[in-house]
Amino acid sequence: MATKTKKELIAKIAHKTSQHPNEVRNVVQSFLDEITDCLSNGDRLEFRDFGVFEVVRRKQKIGRNPKNASVAIVIPERQAVKFTAGKKMKYLIEGKPLNQNA
Repeated sequence: MATKTKKELIAKIAHKTSQHPNEVRNVVQSFLDEITDCLSNGDRLEFRDFGVFEVVRRKQKIGRNPKNASVAIVIPERQAVKFTAGKKMKYLIEGKPLNQNA
């Protein structure tokens, strides 16, 4: 498994669409900025067949220091972004054949 960077994705999209990489970079960055703005406003983003991004509240909990397990650490309540994969992505990741009727 490899890590892909935004730069690599931009190059791949630019090659596939015959667009200049700078144009693709602007579109990708605008897309990411808009996602960030929507999530920071508490909005839920749904992309069919891809997945759903939403902001959830993580409750306060007690954690442990791995080096000194007798010391309890309070992890404060916080907001976090949760991603739930869509049907198509789940099937592709699990290696199952994709049912076109789904």
